[in-house]
Amino acid sequence: MAEIIQKDGTWTFDGDALHLTPGRDKSVSLLRKTLGELTVPLGALAGISFEQGKKSGRLKLRLREGADPLLQATGGKLAEPNDPYQLAVDSDRYGVAEYFVDEIRNALLLDQVPATAVDRYLVQGPSVPLSVSAGDGTASFDGERVRLEWNWKTEEAKAASGPRTLYFADIQSVEWHPAIGLENGCLRFTVRGAPTKAPPKYDPNSIELWGFKKDPLMALIAAAVQARLPHPSASVEDRVPTASNAPAQDAEPPAEPDHDALLRRLRELGELHKSGVLTDEEFTLAKQAILKHL
Repeated sequence: MAEIIQKDGTWTFDGDALHLTPGRDKSVSLLRKTLGELTVPLGALAGISFEQGKKSGRLKLRLREGADPLLQATGGKLAEPNDPYQLAVDSDRYGVAEYFVDEIRNALLLDQVPATAVDRYLVQGPSVPLSVSAGDGTASFDGERVRLEWNWKTEEAKAASGPRTLYFADIQSVEWHPAIGLENGCLRFTVRGAPTKAPPKYDPNSIELWGFKKDPLMALIAAAVQARLPHPSASVEDRVPTASNAPAQDAEPPAEPDHDALLRRLRELGELHKSGVLTDEEFTLAKQAILKHL
């Protein structure tokens, strides 16, 4: 086992996976503290590096493309302090860091782990229920629905429609953008049957972000939803999301689906199709996917 302990956090490698625990120092970002410990299977890694500086260095993990829902949802836009795959290292621990890098690289070599993209999430998304208040509203996710509630800073035209409940089956995609310079950020959901090109300020399916301390926490909402959406590499038949679309963590066979739950899901799909939320093609594909399990 290899381990490196710093104020910034503790990284431990047990031969099969890395366990990344954020430190308790005040310099550790709110996002990393809220996210908590991450377990990264060796098979999710594309590589590791260590950069030395005069006073401190930095360990960096590189994950295989598509392995982590947080990276997928944020599109590489997390600022360095919020990146859970980086660890600040004091100069007197450079030797330990280099040993740690050698252990990971040797394990990747022995297991012949490729650096290519993957077609399923190998890192678990943030646990739910989860609720974050930032920008012009509060976003909550319980695994089945997203709830958007507005505050006194919300644009009147947007707040007039009241709180929004987005059922998971209606969500096609989610994205998070940080505020950069004079450009505001957002947490935005693309909802089936209701596309919008409105700016986040007016979009009822978006939270507008202004660059304050809690903004990055909205990335955790995005990651929790992304982890349950079909993987970007999934087949067309699997792209109609359901609340049961949890990220695959290992090779264990999935449990047999509950018969009554499948029937309820069929009825829900029928209602979505009748109301126009699902197109004929989407409804047919989703229905066929469920009927395979009956």
